[in-house]
Amino acid sequence: MKRSAINDIIRDADAFIRSFGYIMPPFAYWTPEQMKARRQDSSAIFSSRLGWDITDYGQGKFDELGLFLFTVRNGRYEDMKNGMGMLYAEKIMISRKDQLSPMHRHNIKAEDIINRGGGKLVLELFMHDRDGGIDPKAEVSVPVDGTIHRLPAGGLLKLDPGESVTLLPGVWHAFWAEGKDVLIGEVSTVNDDLTDNVFREPIGRFADVDEDVAPLHLLVSDYEKWVG
Repeated sequence: MKRSAINDIIRDADAFIRSFGYIMPPFAYWTPEQMKARRQDSSAIFSSRLGWDITDYGQGKFDELGLFLFTVRNGRYEDMKNGMGMLYAEKIMISRKDQLSPMHRHNIKAEDIINRGGGKLVLELFMHDRDGGIDPKAEVSVPVDGTIHRLPAGGLLKLDPGESVTLLPGVWHAFWAEGKDVLIGEVSTVNDDLTDNVFREPIGRFADVDEDVAPLHLLVSDYEKWVG
């Protein structure tokens, strides 16, 4: 993805998020220079990979296959092993109309996916088989705001604004927005996008960036290169 396109997506996403009354944390607007200057006293931002995350899954067609994310808070896997501490994470995301977030599952993360506003959020769901792959026949059972919904393998669950679904580790899911762009909330156990995403197809999690202009704000995938 061109950095100029990423900058435009950030600007558009910020306006869309604000239109629903959600206000981003102050560090969202730090410049790359400010991020570098705050490396020591704000180390948790970098170690927890908080911040902007825009991906085309390395496929170069963001409008068709992609997702906007911002990680607001995130704990540590070490705390999960101990069973105490910051065991949770929160993201705000945008799925554009008919933009696919591809089929994947998580080994560890349990998550609530929440339609915060806009169009319908559509999820295609499968259970996992013994080896962790997709079970093409098993019925899918998921709680939607505490009420169990049962669907056939590959069934489509459609969430209206205000509705949410809980996905436990191993549940395969892909999703997209129907009708209009959707603002999505995610509340989960600790999130690790480096190791805990298993995709059905062999694709990447992060975008390859063409630095045609300077970054407006750094992405989480920029931290190692730009901040160290």
